[in-house]
Amino acid sequence: MLQVERLQASYGGVKALWDVSFTVPRGEIVALIGANGAGKTTTLKTISALLIPDAGSIALDGEPLAGCTSMEIVRRGIVHVPEARRLFLEMTVLDNLLMGAYSTPVAGREARLEKVYGIFPVAKERQKQMAGTLSGGEQQMVAIGRGLMADPKLLMLDEPSLGLAPILVEEMFRVVKEINATGVAVLLVEQNTQHALSLANHGYVLESGRVVLSGSGRELLANEAVRKSYLGL
Repeated sequence: MLQVERLQASYGGVKALWDVSFTVPRGEIVALIGANGAGKTTTLKTISALLIPDAGSIALDGEPLAGCTSMEIVRRGIVHVPEARRLFLEMTVLDNLLMGAYSTPVAGREARLEKVYGIFPVAKERQKQMAGTLSGGEQQMVAIGRGLMADPKLLMLDEPSLGLAPILVEEMFRVVKEINATGVAVLLVEQNTQHALSLANHGYVLESGRVVLSGSGRELLANEAVRKSYLGL
């Protein structure tokens, strides 16, 4: 489905990604793990065309994405839910959700909205409430719901559990699994390594902008280097 080959990217001339390659098969969950500054968020930004790559290729279903704008990337079926939610805080929950459907045809929006409400009942309960008055966990649910309103083939989630209470972390990962069960592939960037790899079909470990390990989620959980560096075991 998504093929990333030898991707390189920089910030202000400083190289952030070095020949990063990975795939996200259709309908699967793939986790990118690594320490702060490893290049995880940069990878997502480059796929989303928020950052122009220095080299390498990105393709969706065999179609190259080079030269596409961020809006075109969304229309192709890749949706990025950024770290820190980035909601429109002075808009209602409903208006935030509808903003996610901005680049999609009007037909089908109501059905997608009801689907989002089915996954996140709290969003329906709070649909007239200003997004800025929601709790952190509720805001994260609205952010993911907004992404789903674009009807993605691939949903990229950047640190969805960041800052959430432990009980909400469990709920967030349950939701990710539920979304994936509907047929949406998920590319998950997450520092909660235990949860991410337990959920993922496949995982990649990034260090200093390079992929240094890959394998099934189960294989990486059992890997001694991963256990020592990321699980504290």
